[in-house]
Amino acid sequence: MAKSVLLEVITPSKLFYKDKVEMVIVRTLTGEEGFMAGHTWACKLLDVGVMWIKEEGSNEFKAASIASGYIDVKENIVIYTDAAEWVEEIDVDRAAKRKAIVEEWLECHDLTNAEESELARAQVSLMKQISRMSLASNGARRKR
Repeated sequence: MAKSVLLEVITPSKLFYKDKVEMVIVRTLTGEEGFMAGHTWACKLLDVGVMWIKEEGSNEFKAASIASGYIDVKENIVIYTDAAEWVEEIDVDRAAKRKAIVEEWLECHDLTNAEESELARAQVSLMKQISRMSLASNGARRKR
């Protein structure tokens, strides 16, 4: 059996996940990265994307959509994220509606009639919806 490490995933509203894992894979600003027990200390910014968790003793990965944040890797691994949602909890219809609203807003706004921060928030919201919809429709199982 592989070594395990305690993983905590914390959102502003709750402790989303806490358990021993063999590996967690997240999308950092430079691409997907995996972290395991004994990993070198690290603190990295996370991008919108999928978090893959391989629990202790499992042959499959669990998947959740996360909305940016950062990962702090020391003796344990802690992920702080704005939002996290298990694949089976994703409401695809709601995500599609939100995506359409954001796309419509972006079509009507640019730097001439919107603040740069408003545009950035809209683009992040669009990425979140696309990521959530993709995860829900493509399935969420990664084999070892």
